Amino acid sequence: MAEKSFKYVILGGGVAAGYAAREFGKQGVQPGELAIISKEAVAPYERPALSKAYLFPEGAARLPGFHVCVGSGGERLLPEWYKEKGIELILSTEIVKADLPAKTLVSAAGETFKYQILIIATGSTVIRLTDFGVQGADAKNIFYLREIDDADKLVEAIKAKKNGKAVIVGGGYIGLELGAIMSINNFDVSMVFPEPWCMPRLFTSDIAAFYEDYYTNKGIKIIKGTVAVGFTADSNGEVKEVKLKDGRVLEADIVVVGVGGRPLTTLFKGQVEEEKGGIKTDAFFKTSVPNVYAVGDLATFPLKLYNELRRVEHVDHARKSAEQAVKAIKASEEGKSVDEYDYLPYFYSRSFDLSWQFYGDNVGDTVIFGDNNPKSAKAKFGSYWIKEGKVIGAFLEGGSAEENQAIAKVAKLQPSIQSLDALKSEGLSFASKI
Repeated sequence: MAEKSFKYVILGGGVAAGYAAREFGKQGVQPGELAIISKEAVAPYERPALSKAYLFPEGAARLPGFHVCVGSGGERLLPEWYKEKGIELILSTEIVKADLPAKTLVSAAGETFKYQILIIATGSTVIRLTDFGVQGADAKNIFYLREIDDADKLVEAIKAKKNGKAVIVGGGYIGLELGAIMSINNFDVSMVFPEPWCMPRLFTSDIAAFYEDYYTNKGIKIIKGTVAVGFTADSNGEVKEVKLKDGRVLEADIVVVGVGGRPLTTLFKGQVEEEKGGIKTDAFFKTSVPNVYAVGDLATFPLKLYNELRRVEHVDHARKSAEQAVKAIKASEEGKSVDEYDYLPYFYSRSFDLSWQFYGDNVGDTVIFGDNNPKSAKAKFGSYWIKEGKVIGAFLEGGSAEENQAIAKVAKLQPSIQSLDALKSEGLSFASKI
């Protein structure tokens, strides 16, 4: 098969790839210099929509409505945009071999792609219950959500199993967002997770209690401290029951699994330095291999604010790390320099009428403030994390744009406090004064 050569190749077609392409467009790229190679069949899009508006029963989001970069208020990059810029979109193409010393990528179909500079933006893949040999986990209507194809299959099942029973396996991001979505679609929803409370990697028990009570009030059954150990299927091979470790059995027409992801680094094993489950980079997202960069979920990078190496799985970092890498590539070509990546960790989620944001680090002592009664018409509450007398993390549910900016500023500046009690009584006004 013919070999194709490019100056720059972005491997992966997710959020990071789209934002990198936009930055190349801003910085200046000649027609034919840049290619995006993606196993997905569509141009890069804002992946968070898949667990939110894409699954709404009415007024659902559809492409081309949420191509990048609308998620951050930017222009929407339709396939025509890439064409106009002379950027080659090589879609429905899975790379099965990467030879970094030879600067060569090989696809499943046997095509060869050469590059001078590579940006690895392959992101993460979902962890599947079949990976652990869970009995019956290959039944039909057990779904995972990562790509648009996954969401399309779930949409079809929601229509086919109208007003049925849904079991959500997992109590993290996907679990909470899909629990809400399935409830909005008029399903009888049960959520199952092994931890003592939902979103344990971020939420304190106090924060989690609000969301669990809110979901319970919406008719969602929350089952904690146990896991799915097996599934039974009907004669059509469709899931009908979820067996739990504690002996309970739940009826299910649809199961959605959200038990985490793992970075897609397999292609590069033994060829590039790794750390903390990802590909190790510097503050410009350069890897240990010259002319190879890694961005987004799979990059383990220096988090300047906390002086440590970290891997961050979130769309905000995917966008910003991609832009930083392209700026660094272009600057080095021109003999210039760019500032080191100085990232403030940021996470957010929306479900039902709720919307929260978190900035900073969630370690140390905590105080909770505001109205966290799940029965309130418009609950608004937050939490601060305090370490060594300084506020280093801040969370807010129901905040305005200005209030969210205020808590972000607190997490970035890390102000000192006099006492936890004083901070608790000041609440949101503490952030407003910073």
